[in-house]
Amino acid sequence: MAKDTVIDLGVPEGIDPLTELLRSGAKQLIAEAIQAELDELMTKYDGQKTTDGRRRVVRSGHHPEREVITGVGKVSVEVPKIRSREGTPESFQSLVVPPYIRRTATLDAAIPWLYLKGVSSGQMQSALEAIVGPEAKGLSANVVGRLKRQWEAEYKQWCTRAVSDEWVYIWADGIYSGLRGDDGRLCCLVIIGVNSRGQKHFLAIEDGVRESKQSWREVLLSLKQRGLDQPPKLAIGDGALGFWAAVEEVYPETDVQRCWMHKTGNVLNYLPKSVQEKAKQGLHDIWMAEDRADAEKQWKRSFLQDTRPIPSRFGRRTRAECEKDRATTGERVPMRNPAG
Repeated sequence: MAKDTVIDLGVPEGIDPLTELLRSGAKQLIAEAIQAELDELMTKYDGQKTTDGRRRVVRSGHHPEREVITGVGKVSVEVPKIRSREGTPESFQSLVVPPYIRRTATLDAAIPWLYLKGVSSGQMQSALEAIVGPEAKGLSANVVGRLKRQWEAEYKQWCTRAVSDEWVYIWADGIYSGLRGDDGRLCCLVIIGVNSRGQKHFLAIEDGVRESKQSWREVLLSLKQRGLDQPPKLAIGDGALGFWAAVEEVYPETDVQRCWMHKTGNVLNYLPKSVQEKAKQGLHDIWMAEDRADAEKQWKRSFLQDTRPIPSRFGRRTRAECEKDRATTGERVPMRNPAG
């Protein structure tokens, strides 16, 4: 029997005054926005006349009233119509409430998030009723199933799109979920790139088994086939060895660097809370340095003033031993975020 992830807390009878006020206000704002759209469109036809001197394009009532499901429940909307008395037929289509829309974009965005949080297709309507009230009808398992097929098609198309550009930096990370596959924990392998114009884009979001070399290798080879044939200048990632091994094989010319965010978190985890804030600021000053010489100066100022041993959880290393580690592993010039 499937585990129920939605708890029915019941829906209070009636509509509270605040919700009713919000719906009323939403209806008025939508009507005003549609009217503003229509007024702007009608100004384009101000100088156009028929052969007998009348306005060529005029208003012509409204489309049948329909309800749109929003974050505050159902809101009734009416979209005006226009017609031309002669010549080319004209029509009005609202950008605020496009034809055939039944749900707001924010509500549509909530559906995949609920699904990813473990709410099944059959429970989706109950979950949305808890958010927007009992008016969340029509979001049946069949509707959610159709949306899932649409998302899958969009994702497959996105995964095969061309990524031809001059990608200067790439960031890689594995995001783990609570799911397990036959071969171990499943994770989502994500690569973000920054091009020579400083624009940051998602390049890949793929399923992987842990963060193995083979999983990262397949992701990088897919990017290469889709146009990323020029090696990035620098690849940034956490301490997962699989990614580094895959980069060395697929893009041997690319330099590599540990992610400062991950490295900072790792260092702070081994320090007492009483010194974490100071250490965090010191690490920040290092990686934000203008050049290597300035980074060296920040290192000495932040971490060599106190010669006491770092806590035993850090492997009983002294700060002098940490200096030795820095000398052997800190060969890369600190890099700022090129995208700002």
